[in-house]
Amino acid sequence: MKAVLPYTSFTVAVLLLVLCMAAQAATPDNEVKALREIAEQLKKKDWNFDVDPCTNETSWFTPKLDSRPLYNNSLICNCSNSDGVCHVVELFLGGQDLAGVLPPALVKLPYLKTIDLTRNYLSGNIPSEWGSMQLEYLSICVNNLSGPIPSFLGNITTLGYLSIDNNMFSGTIPHELGKLVNLKNLSLSANNLTGELPVALTKLIKLTEFRISSNNFTGRMTNLFQSWNQLRILEIQASGFEGPIPSSISTLSTLTELRISDLVGEGSNFPNLSSMTGMTKLMLRSCNISGQIPTYISNMRQLQILDLSFNRLEGRIPDLSDLTTLKFMYLTSNFLNGTIPDWIKSRDNRFQIDLSYNNLSEHSAPSCRENLNLFKSFSGRDNSILSECLKYFPCSKDRYFLHINCGGKATTVGNIIYEEDEETAGAAVFVPVRERENWGFSSTGNFRDVTTRNDYVAKNVSALTMKESELYTSARLSPLSITYYARCLANGRYKVKLHFAEIVFRDNRSFYSLGRRIFDVYIQEERVMKDFDIENTARGVDKAVVKNFNAVVNNSVLMIRFYWAGKGTTAASETGAYGPLISAISVESGFIHLNDKMKMTIVVGAVVLVLLLIFMILGILRWKGYLGGRISREKELRRLDLQTGFFTYRQIKAATDNFNVANKIGEGGFGSVYKGLYGTRICIMGYFNLQGRCL
Repeated sequence: MKAVLPYTSFTVAVLLLVLCMAAQAATPDNEVKALREIAEQLKKKDWNFDVDPCTNETSWFTPKLDSRPLYNNSLICNCSNSDGVCHVVELFLGGQDLAGVLPPALVKLPYLKTIDLTRNYLSGNIPSEWGSMQLEYLSICVNNLSGPIPSFLGNITTLGYLSIDNNMFSGTIPHELGKLVNLKNLSLSANNLTGELPVALTKLIKLTEFRISSNNFTGRMTNLFQSWNQLRILEIQASGFEGPIPSSISTLSTLTELRISDLVGEGSNFPNLSSMTGMTKLMLRSCNISGQIPTYISNMRQLQILDLSFNRLEGRIPDLSDLTTLKFMYLTSNFLNGTIPDWIKSRDNRFQIDLSYNNLSEHSAPSCRENLNLFKSFSGRDNSILSECLKYFPCSKDRYFLHINCGGKATTVGNIIYEEDEETAGAAVFVPVRERENWGFSSTGNFRDVTTRNDYVAKNVSALTMKESELYTSARLSPLSITYYARCLANGRYKVKLHFAEIVFRDNRSFYSLGRRIFDVYIQEERVMKDFDIENTARGVDKAVVKNFNAVVNNSVLMIRFYWAGKGTTAASETGAYGPLISAISVESGFIHLNDKMKMTIVVGAVVLVLLLIFMILGILRWKGYLGGRISREKELRRLDLQTGFFTYRQIKAATDNFNVANKIGEGGFGSVYKGLYGTRICIMGYFNLQGRCL
């Protein structure tokens, strides 16, 4: 027995060691090999294959000194398996600028449920190998992917989340996506998708989020909504669809966010949304909606954002005083009338409201304050931009030019001084620049899903080499609409130069280069540019584009508006990097204008010139004999007896009684010959050669 005990103790120790090693289960060789292929296809170079990926997570990744909140580098394994090994189940590789392709080798990770490749520079198509995977979560948004949405995605029936936003996918939505009966989130925004929505999508009865903004769909929105009774978020901005908003939307009582904008074609009355009492964000912008704002909106007690701008709404603003959670309200560019309600006047600056471009009663205007935009809010006056905010700034004289360095400091380019524009903008701000009388701006809109951005100004961080680079180091940025107005201008024609440069997006193999900025430009309320893309026009970033226009000023005011119509990207390169961007504005009169000294000089000169002309005419008339009458004729005739041979025209005219035909005696080689009389003397005179002789 004594000989056996040490052996038994050793055996037990070995067994315990083996059990401990077994407890630290390793990743299977086939999955490690698959990770090698995935890294190669993604062009990812910081995985450390000298250690086990599941059991050495801290040393599996090369440390990344990156403070960007968009960066994610995680591999998650499940080691609680009956086979005693670890399996890769989740892979997060976001914000890393990976420049490869979507890896077909993902199919070799049989336990993979989640793949997130958001914000990279991956290109190519979705690999067909993915059609046999059992994914539950797939996000490949903000990449450089293209091609059609493959129908084989409909085979991944385990999918609950699918996001392919902010790519270059084209073609129609395959009806096979209707087989994804477990899908809760479907995001297809910011691509180049066309056609109509397939009816098969009505089978996605578990949908809670549906986003299809900024595409090129055709036709009207269909009645897909009636089967989506669990939908919480619906986003259809600038999708290409025609109006009106279908009545079936009223069945979506679970909605908390509704964003529909920029519908084309037929309009309608305000849709019935009375059942959506849990709404937090309601946006029906530029949908050609008429009628009055419904009072049932006051029942949406959790509402934070209300945007009904750029419609044809009329009537009075309803009482929404019970909406204590409301932070932003945009009723911009409608036909609202009546007085401004007291509940709006009593709100503090935390409540931001925009009533610009309406027909309200001016006498109800409150005193000017921040975060209440009343730009062109009133009817009954030519320059309603003045409102109460500019009543102490009357025009002291006519202006003939204006130069603004938008969003930047004052700078001189050549002999032109560009004025500074560093005023703070905001979600609902009318800025009459206090130090000047002749210009300001109106800013409307908040950056969607961004709570910390307040500057509304873009700054360039790279070295600029273009001509007049001083104008492009900063720019004014707007999430929806910004109007620059120039006042006190003399009426007449003007030349307008708009300076643009894309200084936010980058031009490299990075997700920072994947943004698409598209907006419209209006001058004097006439659209002069539609779907303008700075980067495409300039053929790159940090390159200047100058657009020239003509404008007519009739009421001393010139307005230039930059408007985002919902197109382009909103999350690339990062959330909030979208909307109109303007670097500088230059306005010059297209007619001759004079100062007071020049005007006086011209008046005096004109008087002198008129007097000289009068004296010259009198002299000519006198020389021709039209002045002086009988005395002049006798004077000329008295001189005839002193001359023979050559005569002046006046002398011949006097002697022949103004070339009376009775005194014509014939024709000579130099024209007519006349008889001239002076007393008893007779003179023979030629009309053209002014020669003759008196007898």
